Amino acid sequence: MAATSLVSVPLQAPKKAAVDSLLPSSASAATFYSSSLTWSPSFRNRKPRVSSLVLASSASSPAVGSSSSSGPSTSGAGKPQIELEFVSPKPVADGSYQRQSAVADSGEKLLRNIMLDNKIELYAAYGKVMNCGGGGSCGTCIVEIIDGKDLLNERTATEERYLKKKPGSWRLACQTIVGNKENSGKVMVQRLPQWKK
Repeated sequence: MAATSLVSVPLQAPKKAAVDSLLPSSASAATFYSSSLTWSPSFRNRKPRVSSLVLASSASSPAVGSSSSSGPSTSGAGKPQIELEFVSPKPVADGSYQRQSAVADSGEKLLRNIMLDNKIELYAAYGKVMNCGGGGSCGTCIVEIIDGKDLLNERTATEERYLKKKPGSWRLACQTIVGNKENSGKVMVQRLPQWKK
């Protein structure tokens, strides 16, 4: 008796023009394509195969270039936002200070996480090696709040302990919550204030 085997035939990915012709013309600009990929069990053929095609029309996703926010201080979900500007501690060759910016939903993140997510330098050389990872036990993530202090939480007991002899504008980034879920505005932060000239 001959053995039977199942043969799996992969779907071919349709061309964008062929799929667009099936959609209403208003939806084609905002249509995006995503596919779930499966790998061939053969060791010789490791190319991904398209096993399904998912289409989303403009009813569920905004058109390219459109914005659903009501202004610069709210996100697409209508949440208030805090704009942050980070100033370098030392001037560059022409005497100006390098500035970097980021935007965060109000009350959602710690200042430390915002800086790390946006690749903004937070630690001095010692802190890069010896920081506690945001636990509030090392005191190496010091920043100075130049403007917008009222948009942040009050100093915590941990900050009071580590910053006892430092100016009141100095904060630990791992203890500083940016916003309170209701406020919005701009905060200016001095990076590495201990290096400031």
